[in-house]
Amino acid sequence: MGLFDRISRVVRANMNDLVSKAEDPEKILEQALMDMQEDLIQLRQAVATAIAGQKRIEQQMNQAQTQATSWQQRAQLALQKGQEDLARQALSRKKTFSETALALKTQLDQQAGQVDTLKRNLVALEGKIAEAKTKKDMLKARAQAAKAQEQLQGAVGRLGTNSSMAAFERMEEKVLQMEAKAQATAELAGTNLESQFAALEAGGDVEDELAAMKAQLAGGTTATTALPAGDPTPVNVSQSSSVDAELEALKRELDSL
Repeated sequence: MGLFDRISRVVRANMNDLVSKAEDPEKILEQALMDMQEDLIQLRQAVATAIAGQKRIEQQMNQAQTQATSWQQRAQLALQKGQEDLARQALSRKKTFSETALALKTQLDQQAGQVDTLKRNLVALEGKIAEAKTKKDMLKARAQAAKAQEQLQGAVGRLGTNSSMAAFERMEEKVLQMEAKAQATAELAGTNLESQFAALEAGGDVEDELAAMKAQLAGGTTATTALPAGDPTPVNVSQSSSVDAELEALKRELDSL
């Protein structure tokens, strides 16, 4: 393959690609229908011209037949008058017109056949145009639906990179962070509350223990007072001081809580 052939093929391929991309189905259908309408107009004109030619040939044939009949009558008249030479000339003219009429008859038959063919083609083209109009509307609707679907798919495909969609995603992430922070704060608040109640419960145990110790001490004092006078039990002063010291220590511990 020569260099020029390769270049020519590349140019044709690029041109075909450009034409294919530039083709709009709706515009192409409209143009195709307009072309068919122009063909219909031309075909109607051709049919009209053919019919006019048929009528003209028919008139010429009728005139030739009339002339042939007229010269036939003249030949008879000349022969009746004894003008044989004149009759012979009349018959010669009659033969010429008869041959002309016969030729025109053949031409008329051919013209009539052409007219019939053109009429059939005209009817067929009118039917095709009517069908094309219906199909054009259907194809235009399908093309518009396909274009709308393509635009929709393109819009959906751009959602991932669209700034508005990205803003929605950022706000969603921010809301999730706020919810997580609120949940953590609530959990921390619940932990502090539990700690406070635990401290109160612990303090209650200490108070109960202190009350029990006070009751025990009070009971011990009463028992000592109720002892018989003849059998006194000496009170250990150092033991009482130790208890008081422990009591003071417990009070300080409670105050520090």
